[in-house]
Amino acid sequence: MDVMKADVVIVGAGIIGMLTARELVAAGYSVMLLERGKPARESSWAGGGILSPLYPWRYPDSVNELARRSQQIYPVLAEALLEESGIDPEFERSGLLMTDVEDRNDAQSWAKRYNMPLQSVDKIMAQEIEPQLATQFENALWMPTVGQIRNPRMTRALRVALERQGATFCQDTEVLGWRSSGGQVRAALTANGEVSAATFVVATGAWTAGLLEETGLTLPIQPVRGQMILFRGPPGLVRRITLHNGRYVIPRRDGRVLFGSTLEYTGFEKCTTQEALDDLSQSAFSLMPVLADLPVECHWAGLRPGTPDGVPVIGVHPELSNLFVCAGHFRNGVVLGPASARLLADQITRGQSEIDITAYLPGVVSEKPAD
Repeated sequence: MDVMKADVVIVGAGIIGMLTARELVAAGYSVMLLERGKPARESSWAGGGILSPLYPWRYPDSVNELARRSQQIYPVLAEALLEESGIDPEFERSGLLMTDVEDRNDAQSWAKRYNMPLQSVDKIMAQEIEPQLATQFENALWMPTVGQIRNPRMTRALRVALERQGATFCQDTEVLGWRSSGGQVRAALTANGEVSAATFVVATGAWTAGLLEETGLTLPIQPVRGQMILFRGPPGLVRRITLHNGRYVIPRRDGRVLFGSTLEYTGFEKCTTQEALDDLSQSAFSLMPVLADLPVECHWAGLRPGTPDGVPVIGVHPELSNLFVCAGHFRNGVVLGPASARLLADQITRGQSEIDITAYLPGVVSEKPAD
């Protein structure tokens, strides 16, 4: 691989890399994706697929703006992926029920500002919304329009659609470094040789900071482990996404119920632990006692690309004019993905964007202290 293969080389074939590729292919660019392992097998696969940040009013405007735009994109995107790939990403408006929220006034102010349906409900109404909910709570907030996507199915659909549209995937191809000169990257260096392109995009999640370190860019992105469990139940047993004290229940269309997650700063250690399994199980049973009757089908861990305030890095490298970054989405890669990809693609294809990109630029984010 020592000749130019595409107009754009994207390093990282997770949900962010593939959504960016989708935007660029639609704009007429040829795209190659280089993936160190298998496509979409890191945090893109491991996450829950809730199409809202958890407690969105606690995030900066820059995160909420991307979420709002992505939420508008998702219904059409899901339909398009089903048509193009034959794989249904299972977009559903399950709604989001949040119990014992202390900063309810902040939530109401945020909802009014962003014109998001949100209502305060009592215990009786909350249990009508989700009958399996336990009674040990005092108040709840209900966001009926919040959706979910089944992210493993979505990423499979993205890959099939992209390959049919001519994008190239090179899996088990880790980028080890860069060859650059004259203020531009000339090639990505892999164990199999150099890969050249006119433009490069780094979308490598938790591995982004290490990959860009030699370019002189220091980004406050670090791996944050999250462990989750999956219960196998009958369809319709649980109906709503429910959030309590930072932990969530997500019902899938086929009856499976996902519960998560931990938040662990353990470096690149991705193993599961018995301690987390026990803790998650007890939290799940406390929130929805019916889950105690269901078998645990799977327990897994993923590495989120953590940033200090959850604001992702989207934009051009401050010193290398053809190297772009789209990473650091922390817990919100799925919900922020479509808008992030469009924002980056606009910078590559048009040199401008519909919104102010300052907060996302690598040179700005690099100034933030790491957690």
